[in-house]
Amino acid sequence: MSEIHLKIDGKEIVAKEGMTILEAAKSAGIPIPTLCHYEKLEPYGACRICTVEMEAQGRKQLVASCVYPVEPNAVVTTRSEVIDEVRKMILELLLAHAPDAPALQDLAKEYGANEGRFEKEPSFCILCGLCVRYCAEVKKKDAVAFVDQGPKREICFVPEVASKECWNCKECFPLCPTSYLQAAYVLTEGLVGFKTS
Repeated sequence: MSEIHLKIDGKEIVAKEGMTILEAAKSAGIPIPTLCHYEKLEPYGACRICTVEMEAQGRKQLVASCVYPVEPNAVVTTRSEVIDEVRKMILELLLAHAPDAPALQDLAKEYGANEGRFEKEPSFCILCGLCVRYCAEVKKKDAVAFVDQGPKREICFVPEVASKECWNCKECFPLCPTSYLQAAYVLTEGLVGFKTS
């Protein structure tokens, strides 16, 4: 693999071809917030909280650093007034769904997000996809899935699979940034009667 030279926050970085901006920044100790990223999973780009500004080949653009590959001679900015405003807006939208999530509360303080800006839609799930992807990619069980589309999209346990697999696993629970997954599991367990021993 060839090396790619770029700048992140003014720091000269040498990255490997195929790395994402997030991976390159992380390798240099430059923090970028994420909610839907996990090293064992394929990049997904759902939450967009990792948005950065990238200038390459004479044009500037906002990109999701967890999915966008490094480019030669790119200049990346991870914090600016524009980026902070984008992250603040994203957080305000996410807080409408999961206002009590500690991960969101911490980021809201950092970016000055107003949790009351948008009308509450208490689904408590921010659709990061960590549980769905972990179960599919790592565990190869597909016990958790997305259902519906657009504003009706949500996660759901597949009772036929979850009743056999989830009770002894629960590896996806700590990945959930809102703790919604645990509540959904308990609800499904109560309604469907998963085995508890």
